[in-house]
Amino acid sequence: MVTIGGVVWRIKILDKYRIMIKLTIMNTEKIYNKIIEGIKKYFKENNITRAVVGVSGGIDSALTVFLISDAIGKENTNCLFMPTEFTSENSKKDAHKLCKNLQVSLTEFDITGIFNTYLETLAEKLIIKGIEIPEENLQARIRANILMYVANRKNAIVIATGNRSEILTGYCTLYGDTVGAIAPIGNLYKTEVYELVEWINETKGNIIPQSIIEQPPSAELNKDQKDEDELLPYIILDPILKLYVDQGKSKEEIEDAGFEKEYIEKTIHRIKSTHFKRIKLPVIIEIE
Repeated sequence: MVTIGGVVWRIKILDKYRIMIKLTIMNTEKIYNKIIEGIKKYFKENNITRAVVGVSGGIDSALTVFLISDAIGKENTNCLFMPTEFTSENSKKDAHKLCKNLQVSLTEFDITGIFNTYLETLAEKLIIKGIEIPEENLQARIRANILMYVANRKNAIVIATGNRSEILTGYCTLYGDTVGAIAPIGNLYKTEVYELVEWINETKGNIIPQSIIEQPPSAELNKDQKDEDELLPYIILDPILKLYVDQGKSKEEIEDAGFEKEYIEKTIHRIKSTHFKRIKLPVIIEIE
């Protein structure tokens, strides 16, 4: 067993991974209250009453919408769903079901046409071989433009939906999904996002659809894309991030705690090579 940030973890072998099983649970109610207080304070200090949130059908945006609507009111929360050809039907259903459960407005803009127009225009001067990272980032930035436009029209602010795991590893698009004034869950690791959602459903009556919780995390910017294709499974990634970033442990100390050297080096490389993104982020709500 190993203690990370006051939390006890047990090492277990699963498939090819040596994973960490969490044995103690974070104080979800305290964290929930901190985030709600932080959101209310930000809106009050900046004399803002309305918010625009991009929903994807994933768990991060689902939690973000819930927190925002709970803090400033469902009548002041506006959601946008912006699918492309890479968006699954399940994600569409989940986004609509979530907003119905929360009783917040949802507007759908299919951005496939906009995306294709960009590619056609760019292809006149550039060689585009298919959907690669630049094309994936382009989709995120198209969504960001629409979010900002709608926020301007409604005299609102855009809310970023990224979590701490994505932020630290740079698994996000600068001026894309990082767009926004504040990031309510920016200090929650992905595994903590799941914990908070489970607590919310237990205390608020399963308001966040179970299908959102159960689906594998994906940015859906490419065909059959999954977060774990580029990152480690979050149950491995998060403890490494906590040891390295939050506790300042060395590679050797993290390896002594039971993690594979390959995974440690991969994670540290991502942290160091994406620092430029983290200096351009929205305000992150403090939870400590």
